[in-house]
Amino acid sequence: MKTDQTPRPDSSFGSIAAMEIASPEKPRRRNKFAFACAILASMTSILLGYDIGVMSGATIFIKDDLKISDTQIEIVAGIINLYSLVGAALAGRTSDWIGRRYTIVVAAVIFFVGALLMGFATNYAFLMVGRFVAGIGVGYAMMIAPVYTTEVAPASARGFLSSFPEVFINGGVLLGYVSNVAFSKLPEHLSWRMMLGVGAIPSVCLAVGVLAMPESPRWLVMQGRLGEAKRILIKISDSKEEADVRLADIKAAAGIPESCNDDVVQVPKQSHGEGVWKELLIRPSPTVRRILIAALGIHFFQQASGIDSVVLYSPRIFEKAGIHNKTKLLGTTVAVGCSKTGFILVATFLLDKVGRRPLLLTSAGGMVASLLGLGFGLTMVDHSHEQKLMWAVVICIICTLSFVGFFSMGLGPIAWVYSSEIFPLRLRAQGASMGVALNRLMSGVISMTFISLYKAITISGSFFLYAGIATVGWIFFYTFLPETGGRTLEDIETLFEVPRWKAAFVKKGEKTHG
Repeated sequence: MKTDQTPRPDSSFGSIAAMEIASPEKPRRRNKFAFACAILASMTSILLGYDIGVMSGATIFIKDDLKISDTQIEIVAGIINLYSLVGAALAGRTSDWIGRRYTIVVAAVIFFVGALLMGFATNYAFLMVGRFVAGIGVGYAMMIAPVYTTEVAPASARGFLSSFPEVFINGGVLLGYVSNVAFSKLPEHLSWRMMLGVGAIPSVCLAVGVLAMPESPRWLVMQGRLGEAKRILIKISDSKEEADVRLADIKAAAGIPESCNDDVVQVPKQSHGEGVWKELLIRPSPTVRRILIAALGIHFFQQASGIDSVVLYSPRIFEKAGIHNKTKLLGTTVAVGCSKTGFILVATFLLDKVGRRPLLLTSAGGMVASLLGLGFGLTMVDHSHEQKLMWAVVICIICTLSFVGFFSMGLGPIAWVYSSEIFPLRLRAQGASMGVALNRLMSGVISMTFISLYKAITISGSFFLYAGIATVGWIFFYTFLPETGGRTLEDIETLFEVPRWKAAFVKKGEKTHG
C-alpha cells in the first residue's frame, strides 16, 4: 500500500514529526504542569500500596485480638484484591459520566470510609465490611490513575509519567511498614485499629489535592467543552503547536469536525459511554479485538507469573531456603523491597528513551531466568542432606532479588502504561477498567492460593510453574504487542490495524499505514 508522506490534519504523529524536523536542535523539556498533574493522580495508587504494607503487620495483632484462624487471616489479607473488582468495574462508567478528576475524588472518599470502618471494627464480620468498602476504593484508584495520567501527558513523556502509579504503590507499601512500626507498641486492641484507621489520612489529602488538578482534556472534548480542553492542552503540552495538534486529533476521535472551533458544541452519541460495552465485547472490530486482547493479556501475565507470591511470601521462601534466624530473615525481606523500588525508578527514566518493547521483553526474559534459578536453588536445598547448603541459599536470595528487579524494570509499570494508552478515546476508560479488573482478580487468586499450591506441588515446583507461565508471556509480548513509545494516543490505534507479525516489529517513531 502506498504510504502518504504528507502530514495530514488527522495525523498528529505526522504533524509532530514535521515540527521536530523543522526545529531539530530545539531541546525538549519536561512540562512541569503535566508532571505535577501526573504526580497527584498517581498518588491514588498509594491507597493500594498502603493496604498491602500495613496488613503485613496488622494481621499479627488482628489474629490474637479477634481470635481468628490462619485461614481467616489469609482471607482478610488477600480478599481486597477481589473486592476491588467491583470498584474497577464501576470506575470506567463513572469516569465517563462525572469526569476523570472527580472519579479520583470518589476513590479517595470510598477508601476513607473503608479505612474508618476497619479502624472501628469490633469483630471479624465488621472488619470484612470495611475491607469490602476499601476494596471498592482501591479498584477505582487503580483504574483511574493511569487513565488520567495517560490523557494529560504529552507524547514525549507519556511513558515516564504513566509509570508513576507503580512507583506510588511502592511508596504506599513503605508508608504501611512505617505505620506498623509506629503503632506496634500500643495495646493489642488499639495497635491494628490505628494501623488500618490511619489510612484515612492520605485519602483526605489526596481528595483535597485533586481539586487543584485540571480535568482531562480528552474527557472535556467528549462533552463538547472545546474551549476548556484547549486551555488545558496549552498548559500540559510542550508547545502551543503541539496543543493544537492534540486538540485536532481528539476532536477527530470524538467525531467533531476539525473546522468547529466553538467553545461548546454538541457531541455525537457515546459522550457518557453508551454503547461502549457492545463495541468492546459483543461486536468488536478486528482492531478493537486486538487491542482488548493485548490489554488483558499484559495484565494477566503480570500477575500470573507470580509476583505477589514472591513479594507477599518472601519470608516463607527464604525460610524454605534454609534461613531461620529472624533478624536475617527480616534483612533479606527488606532487600526484596529495596530491589523492587529501585528498579521501578530505573524504569520510569527508560520507558520513553528505550521504548516499551525492549524493556518488556528484557523484563520478562529476566523473570523467566530468575524463576528457573529460584526453583533450582529450592530443589537443591530440599534434596540436600546437609543442614544448610549455603551456595543454594545464595542462589535463592539472588534469584528472588533479580526476579522482583526484572519485574519492576518492565512488566510491572509497563502493564499499566500500555493498557491505558492503546484504547481509542471512546473506549479508554471502560477498556482500562477491564484490564484493572483482570489484574486484581489474578492478584487475588495468586496471593490466596500460593500456600496451597506449594503444599501440593512443592515450593520449587510452584516457581517452575510460574517460569512456564512467564515464558508463554514472553512469547505473547514478542508476537502481539507493538511498540507504542513516541506516538500520540490517537495514532497508536493504527498499530493494531496492521497484521500482528508486522505491527510487532514497527520501530519506535515510525508511521505505519495499514
